[in-house]
Amino acid sequence: QVQLVESGGGLVQAGGSLRLSCAASGRISTYAMGWFRQAPGKEREFVTAISRSGLSTTYADSVKGRFTISRDNAKNTVYLQMNSLKPEDTAVYYCAADENSYFQTREYEFDYWGQGTQVTVSS
Repeated sequence: QVQLVESGGGLVQAGGSLRLSCAASGRISTYAMGWFRQAPGKEREFVTAISRSGLSTTYADSVKGRFTISRDNAKNTVYLQMNSLKPEDTAVYYCAADENSYFQTREYEFDYWGQGTQVTVSS
């Protein structure tokens, strides 16, 4: 079992950048990792995912070219670099871990979730 803690959220102007971190309580080298987000009044949606090794990544079309996921297994931390932020990126961002897969994008397959960090992008 692993506990996940997100940090790095905040208020930023449109066009700005933020870097989110997801710190795990244990080793994450055997977990597929992902980021999801939930905007007010909307369902939680997939943002990006990274394989155990970090060699494979995938992104939602809405963030492709602007967001970058990475991981440092030695530090048990996953990052989400968000550039060129837009007001529609405003949401609570969640980190998730899947202990059974090498690479995962399906929300229901993730086993562990963080508490979320708020990202607000002003226009």
